Amino acid sequence: MKLIFLDIDGTLVEAGHNEPPASALEAIRKAQNKGHKVFLCSGRNIGMARPVYQLGFDGIIALAGAYVLAGDELIYDQPMKKEDLEDLIRILHEDGVFCTIETKDKTYGDENLSDFLDQADGDNSEIERWRQALKSDLGIQPMSEYDGSSAYKIVIMCTKPEQLLRTKAKYEKDYDFVIQEVKEHGNCLNGELIHRSFDKGKAIRIVAEHYGVPIKDTISFGDSMNDLTAIEAAGVSCCMGNGAKALKEKSDHVLPDLKDDGLAYGFELLDLI
Repeated sequence: MKLIFLDIDGTLVEAGHNEPPASALEAIRKAQNKGHKVFLCSGRNIGMARPVYQLGFDGIIALAGAYVLAGDELIYDQPMKKEDLEDLIRILHEDGVFCTIETKDKTYGDENLSDFLDQADGDNSEIERWRQALKSDLGIQPMSEYDGSSAYKIVIMCTKPEQLLRTKAKYEKDYDFVIQEVKEHGNCLNGELIHRSFDKGKAIRIVAEHYGVPIKDTISFGDSMNDLTAIEAAGVSCCMGNGAKALKEKSDHVLPDLKDDGLAYGFELLDLI
């Protein structure tokens, strides 16, 4: 049995959408019928991932590794410290950084985030995911309505690296600042603040241990820099053709683009179907 881990945005579906190509769904079903287990492995929370998750997966690594379900069983759950969250949001806002707070089921975003994204020129799957998410019903609420429920990570967006200097000086020891690849003249930095106690790679190891599967029998598919730890942890790694250049350089295989049936090609290449 192989354990297969699929990023969502830019890997399984077009960024911000919820409909995988028919070829990808067919490949996933064939792999499952051969006895393999297929997990989602995403930065999305459960609420945002639900439209895809309900298509029939064997589990999910959500919130960049902070929340992991194997079937119906919760096997990992690691929210942020409340005091960290409050202080991080305070500093980031003081320095003009746009933020979202990610809870298990909901996302709370700055009220003017949509206006910022309309002007953003980042050209990566995560920026596009947020553009699309703000246009649809994916559980995004105004920051003013945040109810204090457990938070797992913060998404950040700004125009200059200098806006993150104070936050990094205070918190980089404990939090990984996962910044997405942007085109040369892009005017938007975007990424995530993820506590160093977890990441997608560690979550893959947790799932493998749960099932008693050696890490060599794990396979990860991704496209952006928040997939790096998953790519590095898995026994076999694949980057989509539409993915970040830096991730391609770290991966065992570079597949065709998502739109060109790249995922199905990867399943065939690795003899999963």
